[in-house]
Amino acid sequence: MKIYTKTGDKGKTSLLGGTRVSKSNERINTYGTVDELNSFLGLVSDLEFDKKRKSLIRDIQSRLFTIGSSLAAETQKAKDFKPDLVENDILILEQSIDLMNETLPEMKNFVLPGGHQLVSTTHIARTVCRRAERLVIGLAEGEEVEEIIVRYLNRLSDYLFVLARMQAHELKVEEIPWKPRA
Repeated sequence: MKIYTKTGDKGKTSLLGGTRVSKSNERINTYGTVDELNSFLGLVSDLEFDKKRKSLIRDIQSRLFTIGSSLAAETQKAKDFKPDLVENDILILEQSIDLMNETLPEMKNFVLPGGHQLVSTTHIARTVCRRAERLVIGLAEGEEVEEIIVRYLNRLSDYLFVLARMQAHELKVEEIPWKPRA
């Protein structure tokens, strides 16, 4: 299979279902951002040292791939491409957050991303996740989008924030508190 088709050379691409749209289309931008998030999570997984979390991150990547497929489908065909998401996927993220929070010190300040490459990369993934969530919400204002996608991305960004804190804690990297100018 050739990787290039030349069909996008004039700035158009196809949705699942065949409709050609501009590559700047809101739907393309949205699932492209989910793909970007998935790529950053691949990097987080490569740097992650906890095997259980590494496995969860791979599961999350799989969920994101199916979210991307759902978002890439034409509105009328989207029902055929429902994301492989169930309530338990959100519950798993919540349970993971709660488990990590049992170990972490109480947060008293906003924290600046940084301190270690793994922590910084996880924060980058978190911010890309927030952008993906905003784009999905914007898309849903004009087109049909499965509501569970928004909830999943929202919880995933929470998970990534707590994960970055947990990584810093385990690496014995001091969190950098944000201090506004006086």
